[in-house]
Amino acid sequence: MKNFKMVCLDIDGTLLNSQHEITDKVKNTIKVIANEKKIPVILVSARMPKGITFLQKILEIQEPIICYSGALILDKDNNVLANEFIDASKLEEVYKLVDEYNIHMSVYKDDEWYIKEMDYWAKQETEITNITPNIVDFEDLIQLWKADGTGPNKILCMANPNEISLLKESINSDGLNIYPSKPTYLEIMPNRTSKTSAINCLQKKLIVQQEEIIAIGDNYNDIDMLKYAGLGIAMGNAPDEVKKCANCVTLTNDEDGVAEALKKVFTQINLV
Repeated sequence: MKNFKMVCLDIDGTLLNSQHEITDKVKNTIKVIANEKKIPVILVSARMPKGITFLQKILEIQEPIICYSGALILDKDNNVLANEFIDASKLEEVYKLVDEYNIHMSVYKDDEWYIKEMDYWAKQETEITNITPNIVDFEDLIQLWKADGTGPNKILCMANPNEISLLKESINSDGLNIYPSKPTYLEIMPNRTSKTSAINCLQKKLIVQQEEIIAIGDNYNDIDMLKYAGLGIAMGNAPDEVKKCANCVTLTNDEDGVAEALKKVFTQINLV
């Protein structure tokens, strides 16, 4: 068996079940790996820091986190290791489109979430994440960021699937990484970053080799890290395209797939 020294876990659809919860079985398995075996368990997500750190507390782990699919990396003491953003002029282009199509847009920078109004989509996202957004005038915010030479780490557009498909085709993708994380969600990140680039940054700090990494994920933005890791594991609920890119497939997120996968790799784990 390979001597694995780092576990990289996606959150939504992977660590969390369909009720957005960590089951006891998954939590106990991760606690054994992180605290008894002393193997870093890194949470890797498109979420903002606030949407990740409370999960670390539930899991009782203290490790760096990868936010916004790699655009923001924080060490365990909340120091910034990497911070990439979308230029404010690109944000302005996207905003004009979503305004024309009447599509919801959420904008994320550092550890803040900005919206135009508390609509259906914002309420839904608030219920999922337990995070309250800032209501702002996007035109003012864009001009402020233009003046500062900065921009958001992530843009999230939410609408019905047909509108999301239309928006995806309409956006000029230069400098952007654009993908649907679900039929109603379109995620937009800087194209300079990926989950793999962030993992590579951390593995150098933790002195871990590529072949010593386990990555577990369920969606299209996990493909690069599944291919990169020494062992890439797709969730049973992942699309077929994602499963084809992994070394193996575990059970679904509603069947404790993360726990089952890690137990098979670390066969000595005994759960209470």
